[in-house]
Amino acid sequence: MTAVAHISFGLLPKVTLLGDRTPAKAGCFLRRRRSSSLVVLSMSTSSNSGVPIMVNSCSGNMGKAVIKAADSAGLQILPISFGSEEESGHVVEVCGRSIEIHGPSTREAALATAYNEHPNMIVVDYTIPGAVNDNAETYCKVGVPFVMGTTGGDRDRLYKTVEDSKIYAVISPQMGKQVVAFLDAMETMAERSPGAFSGYKLQVMESHQAGKLDVSGTAKAVIACFQKLGVSFDMNDVQLIRDPNQQVEMVGVPEEYLTGHAFHMYHLTSPDETVSFEFQHNVCGRSIYAEGTVDAIIFLSKKVMLKAEKRIYNMIDVLREGNMR
Repeated sequence: MTAVAHISFGLLPKVTLLGDRTPAKAGCFLRRRRSSSLVVLSMSTSSNSGVPIMVNSCSGNMGKAVIKAADSAGLQILPISFGSEEESGHVVEVCGRSIEIHGPSTREAALATAYNEHPNMIVVDYTIPGAVNDNAETYCKVGVPFVMGTTGGDRDRLYKTVEDSKIYAVISPQMGKQVVAFLDAMETMAERSPGAFSGYKLQVMESHQAGKLDVSGTAKAVIACFQKLGVSFDMNDVQLIRDPNQQVEMVGVPEEYLTGHAFHMYHLTSPDETVSFEFQHNVCGRSIYAEGTVDAIIFLSKKVMLKAEKRIYNMIDVLREGNMR
């Protein structure tokens, strides 16, 4: 008789992180416009008092989540935001504060003025893949440290831009602390056990809101680890689920989170199909990323203040530093 072993290992088997169940403060988000914008925040916590923060997308979903987390952490929001030319001159209400939008034609000058007034400011970027490199070049040209949470763009060019400018930055496709801890574990396994899954077949499915155009940066990072473990996989074979009906019926996404979720599944099968492994992490809402972003901001501000020798960090660096809120 042949023994068949089926091993299932799930990080969060059929468990979702419900990140947005807490109601927003009254008057926190009164007006919503396009998502490509920037807003300046200022920390008022005792350990980080006076540190100005510029967060991307004050009227977008991630911008709102970051502002909500920042407001809850006691951060002060300043009245300036960068957005599209069509938005330029508009005033939006965010967490009870009026914020004026500046378009691309005045973006660099506005950033330079803000940096002149707040020389220890930090930018947080949550735009779109096509804006990653131009935005980073603007931050580096002005000399402002930044946290980049946007995925996509030319990542090699991004890192070279930052390295050449000597600017401090946290660059991470994943800001959720718990998911990053999983990525850290994956990278450790890949380093310590290279080739352990040689010959295994990998299937990857990831579901995000319809507005997310590219393959998740988290999926790319996990796949890279499996490749180091000996798995042959083409990134073009990732199954992207963006249709709401499929997300509800096939993936099991709660309807209230169709506009903001991240469900990932990685399934490994042995060459003879007698052994399988499954890794899964499901996130509903955006607060997990927003809270991690606030930690990244605090981490980076300390590195700038201490004039640390290392300039470019990721969220694993933030986690390993400890002192999470």
